[in-house]
Amino acid sequence: MRYRRSRSPNGIVFLTLVTRDREPRLAEPSVRAALSESFASLRASHPTRVLAHVVLPDHVHLLWSLPEDGDFSLRVRLLKHAMTRKLGATSTVWQQRFWDHVIRDENDLHRHLDYIHYNPVKHGWVRRAIDWPDSSFRHWVRRGWYASGWGQISSPIGGFGE
Repeated sequence: MRYRRSRSPNGIVFLTLVTRDREPRLAEPSVRAALSESFASLRASHPTRVLAHVVLPDHVHLLWSLPEDGDFSLRVRLLKHAMTRKLGATSTVWQQRFWDHVIRDENDLHRHLDYIHYNPVKHGWVRRAIDWPDSSFRHWVRRGWYASGWGQISSPIGGFGE
């Protein structure tokens, strides 16, 4: 049975892509570079506006604003395939499926922006959202959406970079 996803013309969609077996492949500089290059290629062929993102070692959260065609599934498939080609991998970096949620209203948008930006703190990689380098959080701080101290914890944590 083939899973079919709906489209979201001119919509906003929240996406989660997870690495195969939750391997921390996205911590590798070459894989991160391939992700960046693959997304640039995708945007050139299939317009996609990134409203927010966070890249963690084993998964990515994205908030995309889509054009009229609304085909986020095609875009995810193209992104995954481009990365596999760029890395010369015989097996994919990603799990086959991905998780999506079409944003319904402004409150839903706010919740998902918070979720994306707090994710590195939630997983124990940093104490403050602003400390995670591969996130759109700083962009949203500059826009006045967040204070730079938003999304921090005071208790000691372990993890990446500690």
